[in-house]
Amino acid sequence: MSDTSKKMNIFERYLTVWVAACMGIGVLAGKTFPGLVTWLRGMEFGAASHINIPIAVLLWLMIYPMMLKIDFGSLANVGRKPRGLLITLFVNWLVKPFSMALLGWVFFKHIFTPWIGPELAEQYIAGVIILAAAPCTAMVFVWSYLTEGDPAYTLVQVAVNDLIMLAAFAPIVKFLVGGASSLVIPFSVLLWAVFIFIVIPLSAGAFTRSALVKAHGRDWFENSFLPKFHPVSVLALLATLVFIFAFQAENITSRFTHVLLIAVPITLQVYFNAGLVYFLMRKFKVEYCVAAPGALIGASNFFELAVATAIAIFGPDSGAALACVVGVLVEVPVMLSVVKFCNGTRHWFCAAPAGA
Repeated sequence: MSDTSKKMNIFERYLTVWVAACMGIGVLAGKTFPGLVTWLRGMEFGAASHINIPIAVLLWLMIYPMMLKIDFGSLANVGRKPRGLLITLFVNWLVKPFSMALLGWVFFKHIFTPWIGPELAEQYIAGVIILAAAPCTAMVFVWSYLTEGDPAYTLVQVAVNDLIMLAAFAPIVKFLVGGASSLVIPFSVLLWAVFIFIVIPLSAGAFTRSALVKAHGRDWFENSFLPKFHPVSVLALLATLVFIFAFQAENITSRFTHVLLIAVPITLQVYFNAGLVYFLMRKFKVEYCVAAPGALIGASNFFELAVATAIAIFGPDSGAALACVVGVLVEVPVMLSVVKFCNGTRHWFCAAPAGA
């Protein structure tokens, strides 16, 4: 853990602490200034749109800098390590959302129902499904670095996942939420969420990156331009969490045990999917520098997109939004434990033959 801490900046190292602090600040603000919070919650783009203006602006400030990091030129190397790529894509899109739907259905509709009630059970199921259907885009670069993963492979995986999300995210969420709960999500709302929170920032990020790299070079872009956006993204994330917890202050103070209960299936899902990818990578003799980041990519989530989508569909004070935020609390410590496990089992992997 000490080696890991040295390689992470203060925000990444203590992300769970910052999220918990924002949770406390938000709840305190919601209980202390209920009138102000009600006014902010009512600022929407349209009647009953559930797209809160302050949160939408903050989410854009949070997502756009992450999209700047994606180099779609890396797709030229998509066939360099096909087995590792196919395994992580298999788990990301054909296992993870479905396993999360099953875990959510089992825990929220059955095991935890006496404590949370049937109505919130439906919301929590929807939230964890939205969370699992959005593969990680930003933090995965941190996890890959901490396991000494192949950076070129990580870039390829993130770029491919982002492109798949454009087509697969909406139908997967629609199908699984409808199958695991009685909630009906209008497909048009999901498509708008994809357009607003994926297509627009992804296109803007790709255009900005291409134009600036062409004008000033890759070294200037990655070492001078990108670092300037990091504080913006961090502050936007923390401010978004303060808003969300302020909007949910009453629910959280009266149902704090729900946060702990929501964390259970999310934690199980992370370990299950990370373990599955790692096992398959070893079985198919994929080299460690691909296997380790693959396991982490297969388990982590694009929680910024998940939070944005849950808010757009169900509202900022919904149980679905809360479930996505709990994913932020859970992900960092759990993923760091996966990093530690991977680093400790490096000797399980041999050098792969060419073309792995």
